[in-house]
Amino acid sequence: MATKTMDDGLGELPAGERKESDRPQETTAERDRLMRALADAENTRRIAERRVQDARQYAIADFARELLQVADNLRRAIDAGSPDLEAKDDDGLLAGVVATNRILSQILKRFGVEEIEALNRPFDPMKHEAVMETDRSDQSPGNVVDVLENGYMLHDRLLRPARVVVAKPPKPQSPSPPQQ
Repeated sequence: MATKTMDDGLGELPAGERKESDRPQETTAERDRLMRALADAENTRRIAERRVQDARQYAIADFARELLQVADNLRRAIDAGSPDLEAKDDDGLLAGVVATNRILSQILKRFGVEEIEALNRPFDPMKHEAVMETDRSDQSPGNVVDVLENGYMLHDRLLRPARVVVAKPPKPQSPSPPQQ
């Protein structure tokens, strides 16, 4: 008759029980999973904070972009005003338009909308939109010679590119055909 010895059931452990030698590996694996979960939670928190900050900083982008049309029209009205500088000072309507333009510019600046300085600067495709090129010997090739529509930045992002005219490089003079 066969008697059961203690060694007969060593390969099988009841559910919930583990060998003592498995505990350090299990603890290391659990610690690793916990650290990854904490890192994942921290990354999610940082991403959420960044999105909230971006939303606060750039929430007015669409509104500001629409308001730029008003700024453009005010500037056009000022430019179309009396060509005589002395007459401009006496014109009450023009003075009101200038004051309105100044106030609008201050409000835009307060909310982080800055005008892009483009005139007489090198063409930058990240901030400027070239509408045409012109032959200008007084400007170096690639410089902005005229601004058709001002560009604007909202903090560090482009709100609207400046529409500009760029000086083109001079054409190389082709040798004249030989005369006969």
